[in-house]
Amino acid sequence: MSEGPILIWGAGAIGGTLGAYLARAGEDVLLVDIVAPHVEAMNAEGLAIEGPVETFRQKVKAATPEAVEGRYKRVILAVKAHHTREAVRALMPHLAPDGSVLSAQNGLNELVIAEEIGAERTVGCFVNFGADWLEPGRILFGNRATVAVGEIDGSVTPRVRDYHRLLSIFEPDAVLTDNIWGYLWGKLGYGAMLFATALTPASMAENLASERHFPVFHRLGREVMAVALARGVKPLGFNGFDPDAFMPGADEAAARRSVAAMAEFNRHTAKTHSGIWRDLAVRKRKTEVDAQIAIISRLGAEAGIPTPTIDRLVTLIHDIEENRREQSWATLDRLLES
Repeated sequence: MSEGPILIWGAGAIGGTLGAYLARAGEDVLLVDIVAPHVEAMNAEGLAIEGPVETFRQKVKAATPEAVEGRYKRVILAVKAHHTREAVRALMPHLAPDGSVLSAQNGLNELVIAEEIGAERTVGCFVNFGADWLEPGRILFGNRATVAVGEIDGSVTPRVRDYHRLLSIFEPDAVLTDNIWGYLWGKLGYGAMLFATALTPASMAENLASERHFPVFHRLGREVMAVALARGVKPLGFNGFDPDAFMPGADEAAARRSVAAMAEFNRHTAKTHSGIWRDLAVRKRKTEVDAQIAIISRLGAEAGIPTPTIDRLVTLIHDIEENRREQSWATLDRLLES
């Protein structure tokens, strides 16, 4: 029996890419975005997916939030992490009584979603593919990468199987997991390093390959993994990131191999720089640093785990956001002082 249409709230890099693939497969999808010119372009000309993975233009239905009508059983949330709470509150009138929200975002946004609508209506998701919103109606799909979905309590339910089916339309190797928190905390370790790469003008691969700055990436990985362990999570690896290499007592050589593998993975994508870098250098807007990275410091403090490198990274990102520093190798050098 059909579960009805799908509401994708946030039609940027992640949501737009997912929506285009689902629509092309014949799923009934409504893409919602606050950027009116983007909505207008999608309705008028379709959504263009470009890049080395695949290039196509897909007819889609799109709306701004105030134009959405009806209720939906399946909602995919794909807004920036720091907009999660306000987005959930905006979509709640359109969530069916037996509906759920899947977080196709970066960070631990499932915690925020669960606070707003209840853990029983929240589904976890991990995405690591590279994509960028270029302009209204255009998205760059830079590379394929790991996608995973799971209930936040570790159970396997009919609805999570259905979400897995949907995500498999986009990524045939999508994983249905009973340890979604493991993926999310693995992504936080990886993500902390990507935030560090945004401190310079160079690509993700160039930053990760910098021998001088290996200690930065090593410390960041170790701090995130320590907090994950304190919360009873077993982080999982993906696309070069090996969480075991950053665990207490792990051999430094293992961490070097993991950082080198991450650099190699990022050499083979049309998305050369992180979305964080793009927020700072191109779109000149605030990043997700508070929602994604500062939360690690807070959770670490609750568990008695110091996170000095993460704390300094958050400060440096804020310095760039507020024009107190430039993106430069000298800024990344500041993390060597932690």
